[in-house]
Amino acid sequence: MMKKDTHPLYPEATIECACGSVVHTYSTKGSFKVDICGACHPFYTGKVKVVNATGRVEKFNKKYAAAKEAAAKEAAAKETPENA
Repeated sequence: MMKKDTHPLYPEATIECACGSVVHTYSTKGSFKVDICGACHPFYTGKVKVVNATGRVEKFNKKYAAAKEAAAKEAAAKETPENA
């Protein structure tokens, strides 16, 4: 037997995935939702799932495109004589 007032409550919980999969288990946290589970995770399914996190690569390229252009113009200005 377990001692009273020593162990946390361990009620039944439902874990719901974004793909629609539902798992019934027990948890001290209670019921909650997850973004990805074993039923839809690419490692377990073998399928590639593209997750675009707000276009981070495009955002990075856009941010530093102006700096690249300025550096290219400066390099071109140094190579060509101004009063030739």
